[in-house]
Amino acid sequence: MSTALSAFLQPIEAGMIALDEGSLSRAFASFTEAAASLEHAYVELQAEVGRLRHELEDTNRNLASSLEENLRMRQRLNRILQGLPCGVLVSEEDGQVSLANPETRRLLGADSDFAVESGLPAWIRDLLDRTQGSRGALEYRRGSPEAEWITVRRAQLSREEGGSSIFILQDVSELKRLQREHEELSRRQALAEMSGVLAHEIRNPLGSLELFAGLLAESDLKEEERKWVGHLQAGLRTLSATVNNVLHFHSRPAPGLAPTDLGQLLVSTRDFLRPLAERTAVRMELVHQLGGVLVAADRHRLEQVLLNLALNAFRFMPGGGVLAIRGGMSSPSARSVVIEVSDTGPGIADEDRERIFHPGFTTCAGNPGLGLAVCRTIMEQHGGAITVHSRAGFATTFNLEFPLYGAQE
Repeated sequence: MSTALSAFLQPIEAGMIALDEGSLSRAFASFTEAAASLEHAYVELQAEVGRLRHELEDTNRNLASSLEENLRMRQRLNRILQGLPCGVLVSEEDGQVSLANPETRRLLGADSDFAVESGLPAWIRDLLDRTQGSRGALEYRRGSPEAEWITVRRAQLSREEGGSSIFILQDVSELKRLQREHEELSRRQALAEMSGVLAHEIRNPLGSLELFAGLLAESDLKEEERKWVGHLQAGLRTLSATVNNVLHFHSRPAPGLAPTDLGQLLVSTRDFLRPLAERTAVRMELVHQLGGVLVAADRHRLEQVLLNLALNAFRFMPGGGVLAIRGGMSSPSARSVVIEVSDTGPGIADEDRERIFHPGFTTCAGNPGLGLAVCRTIMEQHGGAITVHSRAGFATTFNLEFPLYGAQE
């Protein structure tokens, strides 16, 4: 290159060098500023990410806590549902059963998997369908050992709520039984009131008839006529015993207790029973050591006990036999007395012995079965007891035990 050209290019190169250094400086400054801004944004982004991470962790913790609480609530509700004393069955719109607690299965007699894997039996589906539109409970006689009677109520959810049908089933067998017992009690009460009225109306004229029959027996009659009067007395006294049994059983007034000589009571009772014994050809025996022995008693009621026991014996000895009445102290040192009433009848069968004191139990047609029940009631009212010793084919003995007068205090 010539000297002149070199001289010309030197200033230009010097200017370009100067220009490149200025651009680079400005570019570097811009880069530095952008890097600083980027770093600041990165720091802010990191901070935002950290904040979001904390918020997400808090949300996850709250969600986990909520899920755990929901699980506990579902488990608690499930335990309540499983333990409910009534049945709960939920049927969806397609007819499938989505829920049935154990009480439902017990009441319907269904196996444990019917609510999950199989459809409802036809009779159960028909029963549930019959509740459609019913405002109250539908009663159904199940007639099974599990539940004789059940009621079914239905609640229908709207389509927005899922459209499920909720059925509430309840065992009302015990309620039905109590209702029947209440009705039976009402009938018995009505019968008792009517019987009491009739017995009172009959007893007064009956007493007059017994009085006149006694006067006839004491009058100067021929032997045949005296026998007729004896039969009349026997019939009246049997009727009197029946009337008194009705009154004692249905009204049961408190006894009027007074000191009573048992020896005198036994003698007068034997004389009272004599016409009845003669009519059935029964021989009476009375052996006692109770003269002057006192008990706190209602004399007429104790006579009723002895009369009932004697009438039972006479019924079972139609061809004759022996009725023995014995009385004495239960033991030399005891403060109680025992009267034994024995007969030579056919005895009492083992299966009947536990039931003879139950009201209404009888083995004789036409007998109301109140005599022995009244005997037990009267003995309990006197603080005593009545027991029986017998078996089929052998004699029967009833034991009456009383506390001595003053021994109850």
